Amino acid sequence: MPKPRIFTMAFAKVYPLYVKKAERKHRKKEEVDQIICWLTGYDQAGLNRQIEQQNDFETFFAQAPAWHPNASLIKGVVCGVRVEEVEDPLMQKIRYLDKLIDELAKGKVMQKILRESPV
Repeated sequence: MPKPRIFTMAFAKVYPLYVKKAERKHRKKEEVDQIICWLTGYDQAGLNRQIEQQNDFETFFAQAPAWHPNASLIKGVVCGVRVEEVEDPLMQKIRYLDKLIDELAKGKVMQKILRESPV
């Protein structure tokens, strides 16, 4: 069975769409970056490098320094699919990221998006 096309798509091609979606709802690029870095463990320089290198999603997630332990707390539906039920590990990571960007665009506060406990 061939890989889904998204696996081989350059992260750099989708990243501006994440930013555009957030900005349409009066959110900032920095918030998109914060979400991506939180989920993957990249710092800003590492994220920029991935974008510059035009790495595909498979490489982007394979090279992620540290998957956030609270990622498993991400629940809900994106594109008609429950993210917690996605069986393919790479597709699930992509869906987790999609879900977080959706939450940002819907106006959720960063503390809730990043699954942080209230202090």
